[in-house]
Amino acid sequence: MTDNAPVSADTLIQGKAQISSTEAALKYDALPKLIPHLDRHLIFPLLEFMSGQPDDEEVTRTKYELLKQTNMTDYVANLWQQLNDSDEVPEEFTKKREEVLQRLSLFTEETSKIDGLLSDDSVVSNLRSDKVANLKYLESNHGVMVENVDMLYDFGLFQYSCGSYGNAAHVLDHFRILSTDNDKVTSATWGKLACDILTGQWDIVMEEVNKVKESIDTKLFNNPLAQLQHRTWLIHWTLFPFFNYESARDTISDLLFSPSFINTIQTNCPWILRYLCAAVITNRSRTRNTSQYQKQLKDLVRVIRQEGHEYHDPVTDFIKALYVDFDFEAAQSKLSEADEMLRGDFFLSASSDAFVEAARHLISESYCKIHQRIDIGDLSKRLGLEPDEGEKWIVNLIRDTRMDGKLDYQEGTVLMNHPANSVYQQVCT
Repeated sequence: MTDNAPVSADTLIQGKAQISSTEAALKYDALPKLIPHLDRHLIFPLLEFMSGQPDDEEVTRTKYELLKQTNMTDYVANLWQQLNDSDEVPEEFTKKREEVLQRLSLFTEETSKIDGLLSDDSVVSNLRSDKVANLKYLESNHGVMVENVDMLYDFGLFQYSCGSYGNAAHVLDHFRILSTDNDKVTSATWGKLACDILTGQWDIVMEEVNKVKESIDTKLFNNPLAQLQHRTWLIHWTLFPFFNYESARDTISDLLFSPSFINTIQTNCPWILRYLCAAVITNRSRTRNTSQYQKQLKDLVRVIRQEGHEYHDPVTDFIKALYVDFDFEAAQSKLSEADEMLRGDFFLSASSDAFVEAARHLISESYCKIHQRIDIGDLSKRLGLEPDEGEKWIVNLIRDTRMDGKLDYQEGTVLMNHPANSVYQQVCT
């Protein structure tokens, strides 16, 4: 479901290019890749994340370009005032505001009857799973016509365009209960998913994700590429619960690693590997299913190896250096770059510290598995730690992972006792 004209990705990307102040930010910024697959309202939080940067005026300008086609008239007028340093509001905004209020009043009046019926327990108790029968019941007993049901869809779209996401979700849910128009129901489900994301209703978001996935999997698409595009959209939209709702992490990881979705990532949006890598690495310490974690890590290494020519960034390069090239110096170098990149990413900034911590564990584990005698000072340097910190780190690592190692404080070394496995088995198991 989209409101008014589709957002111009090119315009927003050009604005974003001016916002980024460093070469590194431009090189690894994911926003230009994300924008074409997000609804304009879902782009807005990403721009809000950037507010307060040195080029804040360009952020404001980009917000204005993003939202000027919506019905968020008061907010858009405020953005115009900021950009033009004016206390006056142009007549066009005042006129549009009046039109929006008139349409809101009309929609409310036209849908009040059906909204009241769906809030009446005595009516709801007579509704069944058969939508055709429900429509006949409402027509016969309450004079509700198909046109009245379709009005709910239009009202939901209007509310969404106004930024009234909670009200839009309510109206679209009522529309889905009654409508037999499958295309509009699918569109309403996308719309409700967006509303629930924007209001942070994460439990409901996950229910809507499942409904959208089921719709994509079961619908017969006329265009073979349409199903791929719908999966691509869903992948991008799931980034919101993926990194804002802890309880969704495992469910969405399983979804993205499923054959159809990992294939979509490889085919249509390899930049999502950044988020998949970050999720898998930070998930290391909290997952209870070690075998599942190891499988996801192996799948990730395989995909990164295959897609390295199409896409790479410091996060995917870190995985490649550690598990493909076994280059610990490169892994440490990429970890420093990844930390900087993550802190500037809307979805990953909050988990940057957890990522670095988990990544250091992975470096340490892999290093200990393929070396028999480990110099604490050398390993501390590779981890970006002071020798005293490195010593505590290694002691905790051996204890937590139950590796067979003996610390020699005098020599400043750790002696590892490895079983007779190949190097490949030691690192990847």
